Amino acid sequence: MDFEGTKEGKPMRLEKEVGILGGTAIIVGTMIGSGIFITPIGVIKAADSVGLSLLVWLLGGVISMLGALSYAELGTMIPKSGGEHAYLMEAFASPARGKSQTACKRFWGQVPAYLFAWTLLMVLKTSAMAVIAMTFSKYIVAAMLPNSEFPDYGRKIVAYIIMFLIGYINCYSVKLATKLQTFLTASKILALLIIITGGVYKAAVGNTQYLQTGFQNSDWNPTSIALAFYSSLWAYDGWNNLNYLTEEVKNPSKNIPLAIMIGMPLVTFLYVVTNAAYFTVMSPAQIINSPAVALEWANIVLGRYFSWVIPLFVALSCAGALNGYFIGISRVCYVAARDHHLIRLLSFVNIKKLTPIPSVIFIGILASLMIIPGNIEALIGFFGFASWLFYGLTMVALLYLRYTQPNTPRPYKVWIGIPILVLIISVCLVIFPLIKEPAIEFLYATVFILAGMVFYVPFVYYKVHLRCMEKFTLFFQKLLEVMPEESEDETSEEIPLSEYKK
Repeated sequence: MDFEGTKEGKPMRLEKEVGILGGTAIIVGTMIGSGIFITPIGVIKAADSVGLSLLVWLLGGVISMLGALSYAELGTMIPKSGGEHAYLMEAFASPARGKSQTACKRFWGQVPAYLFAWTLLMVLKTSAMAVIAMTFSKYIVAAMLPNSEFPDYGRKIVAYIIMFLIGYINCYSVKLATKLQTFLTASKILALLIIITGGVYKAAVGNTQYLQTGFQNSDWNPTSIALAFYSSLWAYDGWNNLNYLTEEVKNPSKNIPLAIMIGMPLVTFLYVVTNAAYFTVMSPAQIINSPAVALEWANIVLGRYFSWVIPLFVALSCAGALNGYFIGISRVCYVAARDHHLIRLLSFVNIKKLTPIPSVIFIGILASLMIIPGNIEALIGFFGFASWLFYGLTMVALLYLRYTQPNTPRPYKVWIGIPILVLIISVCLVIFPLIKEPAIEFLYATVFILAGMVFYVPFVYYKVHLRCMEKFTLFFQKLLEVMPEESEDETSEEIPLSEYKK
């Protein structure tokens, strides 16, 4: 094999390819995916009124913004990729200065970070990627074959194709994936602007009967409001995606906060106004009973000859969100493996492309396995419960670091009241549904999270090493032409660079 261009003795590292435009595109492009075209159904069903649903969309953006600003402090204080995984490790697993770790801290210190990676990779974000891929399939078929009956297996094939293409791009080049994200972000903003413009026109000609109902019939039950927030916050998910690749961001202490301050208000505005545009032509009952809100809106407003425009842009929007997930979640996988929470192969980098090919492939495989029929509302409930459990834990980590490391440089420092407020909100979002209306998916979520300990105890804490993994790692190192970022352990199964040239 020919490995010219590699530099022997120099560790493999992911390159800094993401600037302010790319960073903003990653945040906006990941957030605006399938959610705004699906979850209006869940929000209005739980809120039961136009006014309350729009308020939930607005407050969902505010909550996400507060969470993102808190993450900006952590991202600039701890300039490591991996997001929550890196922050939980720093807060709870790192030994205090001048003190040795107790046996209790050695065991429990890494548990929060490990369980975060376990839950995120094994079900949360990979299942979200599957939903996005299937939504892409639904809308691209609606755009290309509007009047045809397309079989379910055909939709799955289309979903697998887009999953493969986006995964391949992320294996090939970080720069290309970032440029693609910028282009697709522009297309999805255009799609929302088309809906907003149509809504403004319909409102101008007098279609305001549904908007005028305001808060009539609102369901103010805390459980209903929490479930409504789950649906809106599903659509806002992705606000922390840039923190997953901090090590690849140019000047992260400046660009991470700036990208958040540009992207978050933009997405909040687009979401609130887009939902108002839906209500100019569709009643709450129509939205609840609609299998595809944006597609039905297009049929009503644009007519049969131009209704294909919105499904096409929605499909591009889903492709952009899928690309953003690949970029971000593969870095969580990469960092978790680097911290010995996953097999080491997943922390290796291609020696020519400097991309984390093993982690990208691993994420793609997990997401592909989840392209199966499912109850999206149950998935959103599971997603909201588990996500905000870890978001709240990350706020605890921020506050704990303020106490234990007060003198550590923080290029961006958020007002202390913001993470406290986000922590309170996260507790409410986790507790209220459990108390008022315990659903089976919450039990599944808790059991699944705790099930990760089955692997943590032997493989992370006791460091049990399976001999068969050596041949497995060596085979895929050669096949994928990958090297570890650092080869710290001379007894590990990693191949030295000199061995590649034999």
